[in-house]
Amino acid sequence: PTTPTYATLPFIGIQPALMDEEGHEIMGIQVDGRLCIKFPWPSMARTIWGDHDRYRDTYFTAYKNKYFTGDGALRDEVGYYRITGRVDDVIIVSGHNLGTAPIEDAINEHPAVAESAIVGFPHDIKGNALYGFVILKEIGETRDRDNLRKEINQQITEHIGPIAKLDKIQFVSGLPKTRSGKIMRRILRKIASKDTENLGDISTLLNPEVVKEVMDNAL
Repeated sequence: PTTPTYATLPFIGIQPALMDEEGHEIMGIQVDGRLCIKFPWPSMARTIWGDHDRYRDTYFTAYKNKYFTGDGALRDEVGYYRITGRVDDVIIVSGHNLGTAPIEDAINEHPAVAESAIVGFPHDIKGNALYGFVILKEIGETRDRDNLRKEINQQITEHIGPIAKLDKIQFVSGLPKTRSGKIMRRILRKIASKDTENLGDISTLLNPEVVKEVMDNAL
């Protein structure tokens, strides 16, 4: 039987492992950690064209003798796995490592918010600060924006803590996405850092017109 948001059990021959930050495997059920694979499988990538060292460094140096997927995962009471997102989407704010996914989850629980994306931008005192791009539902479109910003930061404070509050919150009609639906955070980071001269090729995006709109209204 399936469980919503879980990928059920590993396929035949796939040997997953959840690892902690010190490189030790986390055993048991109802645990979470960084998702690795213990043994090769037929469809895995074998190299990066012209740069085998980069392939090896990216996937095989984080945990000895294991393939690191780059994702975090949960294992529930029956052994089902749930992918929780990229573990490298971490922003260091005033010495605190803040993952973007939990902050976005907190924002998205606000009744007026449809979707959000968090990126970091340079800050003279904190090192980095947090910049939020937020899409509103219809019920939020007529609300006072300053009050909404305060409510969103209050939501973050209640769920995570005041250290995770956003310095800037920009309301947008859409987020730049690939054709597969992935948010292009690289572009959002450039806009938040005011480095819009080096956005790269945006013509292949699902909605390239959104980029100009976000740029024109950047805070």
